Amino acid sequence: MSTTAYYTEEGFRKLQEELHRLKTVDRAHISQQIAEARDKGDLSENAEYHAAKEDQGLLEARIAKMEEVLSNARVFDPEQVENDKVYIHSTVKVKQMGSQMERSFTLVAESEADIRSGKISVSSPIGQGLLGKRVKEVAEIKTPNGTTKFEVLEITR
Repeated sequence: MSTTAYYTEEGFRKLQEELHRLKTVDRAHISQQIAEARDKGDLSENAEYHAAKEDQGLLEARIAKMEEVLSNARVFDPEQVENDKVYIHSTVKVKQMGSQMERSFTLVAESEADIRSGKISVSSPIGQGLLGKRVKEVAEIKTPNGTTKFEVLEITR
């Protein structure tokens, strides 16, 4: 059973482009490798052929997974949600309690997460802790390093 995942338009488009590349470019490349290996003779002792067939199986599994992800993907329109609470695709400015450190995070689907650009997964401990919080509320988040408290300073889209 798969769950619905919400993506930005950009993230959804990237998923579609990756699936298209897997089906057109990568699939054709592996088919060519199999044909070339098959032309080399006895298949029972042909390591290239068996490796190419294994690669083909992995590719087909990846394609099936991508198709499943896309079938459950929805494009999220942040304009249809108020800024009063933290939702997926909210940008949240927080202050770590006990220090003056402030950070901003944008909550995104797991496949769009990129900590270097401040995008964290809604399924991460911090993402889960911030979901549903309002400005001035404190999120108590259990992380591998212990419990951390973040005060929500600002929510934007």
